[in-house]
Amino acid sequence: MTGADEPVGPSATPAGIYDCWLGGNAGTQADRDAARRIMAAVPEIRQIAWANRGFLMRSVTWMAERGIRQFIDVGAGFPAQRATHEVARAVRADCRVVYTDNDPAVVERGRQLLAGDTGAAVIQADIRQSAALFSHPDTARLIDPAEPTGLLVIAVTQFVSDEDDPWSLVAAHMAPLAPGSYLALSAPTADHKSERQVSSVVAEYACTVATVNRPRARRDFERFFTGLDLVAPYPGAAPGITYVGLWGCDDPRDADDDASRWFYAAVAAKRG
Repeated sequence: MTGADEPVGPSATPAGIYDCWLGGNAGTQADRDAARRIMAAVPEIRQIAWANRGFLMRSVTWMAERGIRQFIDVGAGFPAQRATHEVARAVRADCRVVYTDNDPAVVERGRQLLAGDTGAAVIQADIRQSAALFSHPDTARLIDPAEPTGLLVIAVTQFVSDEDDPWSLVAAHMAPLAPGSYLALSAPTADHKSERQVSSVVAEYACTVATVNRPRARRDFERFFTGLDLVAPYPGAAPGITYVGLWGCDDPRDADDDASRWFYAAVAAKRG
């Protein structure tokens, strides 16, 4: 099995591995090695990463077009091509963004790139630390609690075990947000996927600092949106869950492919 013969060093990180697939240069050698081994097991992994990134960009655009001016990007990772604040500001120049990540290297690089940008900030916080996020001075400065917010939880919950209850963690991030806020969430799934490929990826991440990479079935993914109102993923579709490549697409026939089907995605509104 890929990964068993050549274990990943403990310095490999999810953010660094993901950055490698998106063509970035922020990762370490350990990250690049891990990314290469996962690519050997799942050759379409670059397309999967870009499909997921595409969902983030389309969902941010969709929310900004509907009046959302402030965003929280949880577990954002290394800044990629067209970061969240750039995507949002292409629609509304006054958009504000708070990024979070638990990786000190990600936070440091983000702060360097955002130096001088008064409308965006990077906070070091784990998804398990919603209180640290909402009590931070930068959050108080950039996020108006009376105004709807776009909460992004993109490819993060797989790094939280069932025992740590990722559903309640997402709910804890939504709880302080004003009615009319949106949650955009994507997460990997093993539904209808090769057991060998899934096991290879899980084994690689078990040797990284994350230790956990938990793909989830559709019924478990749906639980993240309990109490929220799902929106239609593309024109003509009923409100609900779909795959990352399909959400926000122009033509579902062209957008539906095997790479896209590795991740579920949905956007939902907070009632009120």
